[in-house]
Amino acid sequence: MDLDLLRTFLAVYRAGSLTGAAPSLGLSQPTVTAQVRSLEDQLGRQLFVRRARGVTPTPAADELAARIAPHVDALATVAIGEADPFATPVHLAGPAELTTARVLPALAGLVASGLKLRVTFGLAEDLLAGLAQRRFDLVVSTIRPRGRGFAATPLTDEEFVLVGPRGFDGDPRTAPLVAYAEELPIIRRYWRSVLGVRPPAGPAVVVPDLRGVLTCVRAGMGVSVLPRYLCAAELAAGDLVPLLDPPEPPINTLFAVTRAEPCRAGPAAVRDALLADAAQW
Repeated sequence: MDLDLLRTFLAVYRAGSLTGAAPSLGLSQPTVTAQVRSLEDQLGRQLFVRRARGVTPTPAADELAARIAPHVDALATVAIGEADPFATPVHLAGPAELTTARVLPALAGLVASGLKLRVTFGLAEDLLAGLAQRRFDLVVSTIRPRGRGFAATPLTDEEFVLVGPRGFDGDPRTAPLVAYAEELPIIRRYWRSVLGVRPPAGPAVVVPDLRGVLTCVRAGMGVSVLPRYLCAAELAAGDLVPLLDPPEPPINTLFAVTRAEPCRAGPAAVRDALLADAAQW
């Protein structure tokens, strides 16, 4: 079987799209598509389900990736040698808000030194599954992964704060809630740990991005619970106001997660840069 077909398959598997894999391979999107189809024909099995945005791997693709990834990666490492640790793109994944606000700025120096970065946003459980499947090299996770297949290094603790818009003088326990999910995940935890009760059922506004939640609160749509790093500038400017000042606000530990195996030079450099910068977060 052609090694180039396996390399292309693995790139598509990790990128989650045919178009996204093309730049890292130095190929056009039609060529990537043709190579994936050729591999599917040789195997007699469908590897990807085409979606409106990207592709979804089939169980056959998951099995193939698990079998070939260590060997293809090892061959690539031998081919590029140690002279250029950034010759292969680093596939980084994490929550959209934290990655945008903190993670990416911390990697500017590495990019200037030649790092090629491919970034994916998503929920922690999904991203950790992708890390295990070798779709990603490093995941910034809001939860500590389970199992022996991961190596998790604590980055920092994010503090949560209950905020309202400028001039808010009501009772936050009865105010409309703005959340990023119907289940009120962050709000529910804050209500229970600080107020000792469950939050009211049913948020007024649901926006699946904490940056959108911040915008809604700032516009006066209600109150919410946000990581302090995300709203520090708005709090300093008075556009948002903290509604409570608990002696021990809820916190959550963030982790830099790789697979429990020797780390390539590129992902290791990204992890080390994040650890160094996280002290300022």
